[in-house]
Amino acid sequence: MSTLYDLPADRGACHDFHHVVPDGDDRVRRVCRTCGFIDYVNPLIIVGTVISHDDRILLVRRAIEPRRGFWTIPAGYMEEGESVAEGAAREAWEEALARIEIDALLAVYSIPRISQVQLIHRAALPTPDFGIGPESLEARLFAFDEIPWDDLAFPSVHWALRHWHEVRGRSGFAPFANPPGF
Repeated sequence: MSTLYDLPADRGACHDFHHVVPDGDDRVRRVCRTCGFIDYVNPLIIVGTVISHDDRILLVRRAIEPRRGFWTIPAGYMEEGESVAEGAAREAWEEALARIEIDALLAVYSIPRISQVQLIHRAALPTPDFGIGPESLEARLFAFDEIPWDDLAFPSVHWALRHWHEVRGRSGFAPFANPPGF
């Protein structure tokens, strides 16, 4: 059977898939009957940042589904060929036209229900310059007590903002994980 490192020359030729447990594996996978290629489906990596400027947090209001119209931190899918930090910085630019300085890895959240691993950084916005990217309806700096908590898009946004607040002004902390029970 082909592995991730032994891909068929023309993966497009694979069209006769069936669901079986490949030799040496422990779960059902899609496997091409013709060439043995295993179509691994793995969790998606999300990269994002809690960005601050003068002790205020930059949030964007989503212009896309899911959760269109709700507030979030700049975050999205990591792309092939980029580092985690590069992906987080790219997302900040795409969603808020923000040039950021990443300070530390704030949290690693595991969301098995939607097959995601979220790597959230703490970052600074060196100048108050930002804008509205194509995936955003609005971008705004909020004091922590002004954050629209009831209008945040996802549970992990709540977690990240609270974790940022917990280590605000500190260095040398260990990255956070999911709160208990999640």
